[in-house]
Amino acid sequence: MTDFTGKFFWYELMTSDPQAALAFYGDVVGWSSAPFGGDLAEPYHIVSGSAGPLGGIMAIPAEAKACGMTPWWGGYVGSADVDADVERLSAAGGSVKRAAEDIPGVGRFAVMSDPGGAIFMLLKGSSPDGMDAPAGMPMGHVGWHELYAGDFDKDLAFYTGQFGWVTGDAMDMGEMGSYQLVSQTGGADFQDMTGGIMPRPPMLPVPVWLFYFTVGDIDAAVARVTAGGGTVLQGPMEVPGGAWIIQATDPQGAMFALVGGKEEG
Repeated sequence: MTDFTGKFFWYELMTSDPQAALAFYGDVVGWSSAPFGGDLAEPYHIVSGSAGPLGGIMAIPAEAKACGMTPWWGGYVGSADVDADVERLSAAGGSVKRAAEDIPGVGRFAVMSDPGGAIFMLLKGSSPDGMDAPAGMPMGHVGWHELYAGDFDKDLAFYTGQFGWVTGDAMDMGEMGSYQLVSQTGGADFQDMTGGIMPRPPMLPVPVWLFYFTVGDIDAAVARVTAGGGTVLQGPMEVPGGAWIIQATDPQGAMFALVGGKEEG
């Protein structure tokens, strides 16, 4: 059982049309899905990649929709003590967006933002049966985590200082600033890196975490995105290490990203 304390381990889409989103991502990323939560009017759908469950898809709650929430991907960071972490992270410059509370049969969670304003969730599961982190970059799972930071320096210090993340190389991106590689797993070599932090570019309205789902051939994935009604915002483009990425929005408007390879032609 993997200790996910201080690491992203669960990913959740809140959307205006869960059934349409399930069909879209099932085709684009290859997920299977199953409802969770019994006879709820709006079931929570567990989605799984090749190595097992990785997240969920649900309808935007009525109260959140009334406050203007639009479709959005969020990530959960493992917590050994949600209440203590809320207090600790708040003292370090984070903000509480939703106070700690229990989800029956699931665990205890809270919604936080980092000093720059990007949202993330904390979660401690109630089940003694935990998950294991998938090895490598299995199909359908998150292969990269990218923060478009509202305050680069404070956010970098926040995640490294509070969650124990390790920094790798920093790449100079000119006017866009520095792209700082980070590892949630403790290793400092390139192969240990699990994401990057960079200043929020002007075209993004708010600071945000972006999650890259692993696919096979990136060009084939692009074709599936557009055929399913999604929009490619950027890419395909090659990144260090030989992978190819795109950034896109799904048909309901949630931003997501894909990482894959290129078939030799």
